[in-house]
Amino acid sequence: MTKLAIITGAAGGIGQALLAEFAEAGHRLVAVDLPGSHVADLVSRFGDHHLSREVDLGDEAQIAAFWSWLDSQSDRVDILANNAALGPTMAPTLNTPLSDFRSTFQVNLYGPFAMAREAAKRMKPGGAIVNTASQAGVLGNPRRNAYAASKAALISMTKSLAAEWASKGIRVTAVAPGYIRTPMVAELERTGKADLSLVRQRVPLGRIGRPDEIAAMIGFLASPQARYITGSVVAVDGGWQAFNQPGHAHPPVAGTPAEELARPAARQGSRVVLITGAGRGIGAATARRFAQGGDILVLADREGAEARAAELGPQHLGMTVDLTDEAAVTGLFDTIRARFGRLDVLVNNAAVADHFRPAFDQTGADLSRTMEVNVTGAFLCARESLRLMPEGEGVIVNLGSINTFLPFAPRHAYGASKAAIDVLTRCLAAELGPEGRRVVTVAPGYIRTPGTGDLEAQGRIDTAAIRRRIPMGDMGRPEDIAEAVWFSASQKASYFSGAILYVDGGWTSFGNAGDASPGDFDL
Repeated sequence: MTKLAIITGAAGGIGQALLAEFAEAGHRLVAVDLPGSHVADLVSRFGDHHLSREVDLGDEAQIAAFWSWLDSQSDRVDILANNAALGPTMAPTLNTPLSDFRSTFQVNLYGPFAMAREAAKRMKPGGAIVNTASQAGVLGNPRRNAYAASKAALISMTKSLAAEWASKGIRVTAVAPGYIRTPMVAELERTGKADLSLVRQRVPLGRIGRPDEIAAMIGFLASPQARYITGSVVAVDGGWQAFNQPGHAHPPVAGTPAEELARPAARQGSRVVLITGAGRGIGAATARRFAQGGDILVLADREGAEARAAELGPQHLGMTVDLTDEAAVTGLFDTIRARFGRLDVLVNNAAVADHFRPAFDQTGADLSRTMEVNVTGAFLCARESLRLMPEGEGVIVNLGSINTFLPFAPRHAYGASKAAIDVLTRCLAAELGPEGRRVVTVAPGYIRTPGTGDLEAQGRIDTAAIRRRIPMGDMGRPEDIAEAVWFSASQKASYFSGAILYVDGGWTSFGNAGDASPGDFDL
């Protein structure tokens, strides 16, 4: 069924890329931008069945008039991409009029809120709202007071709306772009307020992002493939936030990199993908997703990997491997080298739960068991994968957890291991970005896996209480994680590195007292 997608700020760089992204997905577009933006001409390129409207989103009366008009054109709204914004004035604090400060919030926060409120009134379950935030809303920058504060406010509002509307089946997420080659950034460069050559040296990937790279992430978050993602704020910044030391993240770049100006040609042929912990649960679902995409798989696990590979086809390889045994792991990679000659993607999924013992009853051996599999094994696979990845290529996807963000007692070892994975991702992304390699974390919430079933059967988790704690009211499916991993490893995620994508039904966005949902409905 054709969906109706509203894109605000549609005449800007990211806005035009969003028009193309949603048009390619087969949606009917409603392009919105300021009076005089000629947004009708822009959207007409995609067909005469699309709609447009010139609206100043800093004016509530114009917003109300827009919705009255749209109601006369359509009886449904499926997607809202809240992308319009005023850029930073770059004025010193002492020279910033209060009127400028207020107008920034009017457009960057009040306008998106009003648009989200009215869109949600018209959405059915399955509706999606994606806000364009900014890395400026996460990291401090001089002379960006109003812009940065408004984007931080938008990030917080994304999470609170996600928690409120999850029970209605409406998802709310945000993307936090780094430097993107848009007219806004071009103007900063033209006026001498930004030196893009220095910016490139601050980005581990060594370049500024393209509008289509932000549009691709927004398109994914708005899609059914992201059905268990709500409240998540995804940094798409080329690894900017992952770099934390003096000096440059990337050597000086001569001129403007070609990949900054245009999307590279699509990769041809199958990738070779290693998935650890692939015998069941999330690993098995991830293997199926990559196989559907035409990739060649190497599946590794303590048990079940060989049978899983055989189910998927004779071109795939399954191996029984103990990831805590260095000799066994290097043997795995020797086999990959001999059979395939390279490795394109590593999915570090293998993990074990802890013993749920109180700290007084836990020993160093308990901690070591969890850390060896969940962290040391992941590091070992990452290290060895680099020897097989073609020069200038390669993606590593590490599986994290909501425990990274909110550790659970008494699951001290598991939480520590997943926190370590998150920062390991950042360290690797900062180091490997200059080599053209990406490293990301996908962090599941509670997922209905055989492992979760085992914990429930042993009385170690209360699934009814867990469902009430999840804004979306239910656990996710292994396929939800598989879709996120698949997208993260794809060319469409080419500027997503050093960051974390939570797939948790809104768990990490809920900070209130009491239950997040009734917990009595299924997704």
